[in-house]
Amino acid sequence: MQIFVVLRKISKEKNVMKQDIQRIMLAAAKPLFPIFILYILKIMEVGMDWDFSRLGVYPMEKRGLVGILTHPLIHSGFSHLLANTIPLFFLSWCLFYFYRGIAGKIFILIWLGGGLLTFLIGKPGWHIGASGLIYGLAFFLFFSGILRKYIPLIAISLLVTFLYGGIIWHMFPYFSPTNMSWEGHLSGGIMGTLCAFVFVNHGPQRPEPFADEMEEEENTEEETTAAEEEETL
Repeated sequence: MQIFVVLRKISKEKNVMKQDIQRIMLAAAKPLFPIFILYILKIMEVGMDWDFSRLGVYPMEKRGLVGILTHPLIHSGFSHLLANTIPLFFLSWCLFYFYRGIAGKIFILIWLGGGLLTFLIGKPGWHIGASGLIYGLAFFLFFSGILRKYIPLIAISLLVTFLYGGIIWHMFPYFSPTNMSWEGHLSGGIMGTLCAFVFVNHGPQRPEPFADEMEEEENTEEETTAAEEEETL
């Protein structure tokens, strides 16, 4: 009888592991697609000698409205794009893995909301790059983990702080180079923080105390009963 219970547990653990691997791969695939688009656009821009900077946000002017949608896709050069690639991939992966039920909404809201806020508060000039999106993701992951008080998400909050805590200084004009859009960074950070508060009751939540132990006991009882029935048959 105990052998059947052990075999069932092993089979269940294998299925859980397979599902986790699938989730990891799927969460990685989702940010890879927009990153692929970023590189295609940059290669086209350089190869064809085009200038895509006009697809950025130009604050408070009609010509800059389209940039609310397109500005994260455009970068000043390959060095700018490369600097954004790893943090964009990692933070997006964290979002789609740990918050998969609401990740799409959060990603779009930070993308569009950050662009709109940059349009409203930015200094004259073309604001381009995915940096605002990166700031939004970092701030969402940090505050969301703290607000939910769920240990795995708090761990992500601490990891984001350790890896990217220093970016906060580039949200202020005094610490930012003149060619850097601190307004875009600030806008992304604000949107990420707002999303963390607005969606605090959606997505993953801290389980009730002892809920895991109770569920495990119930599953063990069910497995034992099933094993006894099979043995009887």
